[in-house]
Amino acid sequence: MLEQFFKLKENKTTVSREIIAGLVTFMTMAYIIFVNPSILSNAMGEDLFPAITVATCLAAGIMTICMGIFSNYPLALASGMGLNAVVTYGLVLQLKLSWQVAMGMVFIEGIVIAILVLTNFRIWVMNAIPTDLKRAIGVGIGLFIAFIGLKESGLVVTDPATLVKLGTIGPGQLIAIFGLLLTIILMAKRVKGAILIGILSSTLIALFAGVASLPKAWVLGVKPEYFQTLFALDIVGALQLSLIIPIFTLLISDFFDTMGTIVAVGEEAGYLTSDGKVPRLKSALMVDSLAAAVGGLFGCSSVTTYIESASGVGEGGRTGLTSVVVGILFLLAMFIAPIVGIVPAVATAPALIVVGFLMLTVVKVMNWEDLTIAIPAFLTIVAIPLTYNITNGIGIGFVSYVIVKAFSGKYKEVHPLMYLVAVAFGLYFAFL
Repeated sequence: MLEQFFKLKENKTTVSREIIAGLVTFMTMAYIIFVNPSILSNAMGEDLFPAITVATCLAAGIMTICMGIFSNYPLALASGMGLNAVVTYGLVLQLKLSWQVAMGMVFIEGIVIAILVLTNFRIWVMNAIPTDLKRAIGVGIGLFIAFIGLKESGLVVTDPATLVKLGTIGPGQLIAIFGLLLTIILMAKRVKGAILIGILSSTLIALFAGVASLPKAWVLGVKPEYFQTLFALDIVGALQLSLIIPIFTLLISDFFDTMGTIVAVGEEAGYLTSDGKVPRLKSALMVDSLAAAVGGLFGCSSVTTYIESASGVGEGGRTGLTSVVVGILFLLAMFIAPIVGIVPAVATAPALIVVGFLMLTVVKVMNWEDLTIAIPAFLTIVAIPLTYNITNGIGIGFVSYVIVKAFSGKYKEVHPLMYLVAVAFGLYFAFL
């Protein structure tokens, strides 16, 4: 049944490989179970922390399973980092909106994006992007993931003089270095499950070293009051004329973050066609769009496709079965969240660094001779990690591409939709 539904042989994968890939993806993004409530509770109230945790797991689980079933891609979804910060610090604490109104805004932008998918506008935009610019997005995200991994491991830390520097080498950093070297060696030896073995081995050492600890309670338990954020949004309150600009900002971020993620993961998994298109794109984009609306409905911020999905792809995941495994694990996490919390960031950081390398390799097939595409591609690559934001990096790349082409006398080479997108990004940057 699994073979027929997910076309495992056609995608050159197996049930065991998909399960392992699902475990890896879940482990690399499970931090959202604890980080999302910690951010949103600043706006929604500390008493709602358990309810936000349940909502985060429930939305991620349901929508990730939907992604696997309806698109057959190994893409996982959860409440978006950055988007949850916008809701908390931008909408609630800065604009003084209630969290219910903020979630209503998230719901509205999700519905708008879903309409853009139904009308094929989102797909037209995807197809209008030059192939090398799409590849640049993937490379930039690869560097971004590697940078996140280095940051999570403590090997790179902030510095007021140089922005970043090498962190102090302590027990956590040594564990991260061990996990990274072990994963690299296993990958070099073509060992199946190398990334998963690296995570589990590092977690075990972290427990013995005191960097990680066993939970006091093994089961979270789910009480009726833990569901009080579900369907508590205020859509009417969000339909204010003054909130159009904040909704537009949310929409742009969601629109292009997912676009970059799907292109990057699709390139790594070998889905992209010779002209840079993603098959079955509409199904994936529709699930992602509805996921944003579900995040607002459930009260856990916009749910979006996670770039950490690339870690499962790096482990061999190629079909929606990987996503179904991730979704099931998120649903189980509602009850066993303390167990999930055992895995420390220093254990999953090496996986992100290795995946960053895998995504970087596509740079070798890009055209670096035509400067009108090469320089915007370069700007995209460096802007994504250095602005710590996928949408900002894509915007800088797109705007520079249109300007360079137009003023180089090659304006006819630019798809008309790219001009429209450049204008949209100009407005986005103006209102940041």
